[in-house]
Amino acid sequence: MKSKLSAINAWLHLWLGLASGIVVVILSITGCVLVFEQEIKSLAYPWLHAERPKDAKILAPSVLHRAVEQALPGKHVESVWYHGENRTAHFTVHESDSMVYVNPYTAEVIAMVDHEDFFHFMDEGHRHLWIEGKLGRQIVGWSTFVFFLLLISGMILWWPKKWTKSTRDQSFKIKWKARFKRVNYDLHNVLGFYSLLLAVLMAVTGLVMSFSWFGKGVYWLTGGENGSRPRRQKVEVSGPSVNTSLQNADLIYHKVVNEIAMYNKDQVIIHFAEKPDEAIYACTDMTMGFWRDLNFDPLTLELLPNSTKRLGDMKFPDQVRKLNYAIHVGAIGGLTTKILYFLASLICASLPITGFYIWWGKRKKSKSKNKARPKEALATV
Repeated sequence: MKSKLSAINAWLHLWLGLASGIVVVILSITGCVLVFEQEIKSLAYPWLHAERPKDAKILAPSVLHRAVEQALPGKHVESVWYHGENRTAHFTVHESDSMVYVNPYTAEVIAMVDHEDFFHFMDEGHRHLWIEGKLGRQIVGWSTFVFFLLLISGMILWWPKKWTKSTRDQSFKIKWKARFKRVNYDLHNVLGFYSLLLAVLMAVTGLVMSFSWFGKGVYWLTGGENGSRPRRQKVEVSGPSVNTSLQNADLIYHKVVNEIAMYNKDQVIIHFAEKPDEAIYACTDMTMGFWRDLNFDPLTLELLPNSTKRLGDMKFPDQVRKLNYAIHVGAIGGLTTKILYFLASLICASLPITGFYIWWGKRKKSKSKNKARPKEALATV
């Protein structure tokens, strides 16, 4: 019975791996690139930087907004994102593919850049394989689910029948001086084991984003009630604003920076409301993949109940849910976890390739044996 289960597990590992291999390679390679997206952009894109003049202060949203309006007359400016000291602020413009980068100390427009750059291309590949609509996302989601099953079956295959010195060496060490076939096997077997934990985290967090039913299950497993996400609250505002959109943006910016923000206080997103009775959105506490969404009453400028709580004020299941993206991209522990995720993702990209070579080698070997059998039969006659 045990040998039959092992054979079934090996068969599933082989054919599920062959079926999902190409998608796993694409997801892993694009994931490798996206792990260090911000670091690479910081080095490669000069318009992200703005040296702070002596004694200069960051200008209010309304001042920067007017500079963008002058540069793009007739365009509706949606929001501004302050990226912190010595960094430009960038504006999103309605129905435009370009982002406008502004020096936050002088209000000088530095650059207008198409957001569909190399990293946007990589992100689209990672999310939906460059296939528009639901189909691409479904392929990515189910391929990730298959990969999750492969990790479990691979662990079962890796587990030695007996723990001896020889099996420990085979399970934990790569025999670099051996023939290529053996080295390839070790790269698949040993590196697969070392990357297992992070690979499982990447797969599970990816599945949470792909399937609501999986996200509900994880929420329930971490102690959440009913395993379901509470519906977004529809909050009524107390009345229309008596200020202009730009006045409110300035007031909320100063309130967030000086009263609300706990982490990276100079990194803030402010949305410019289109209607006087519209709740005003802001974002703060952007650190290690976490962010806090804020909604303000347009009349009183007080926080509305549907604003995100501080991370420390959330229950554990809600913390896990909120940090899902941070865990998925390796931002949860800063540069250290990003490096570990990069290496794990690189190994995940190699697993379908090394696994295919193992299968191809065994296939060729079985064919050569079958060809040799008639000759052996003739020799015995």
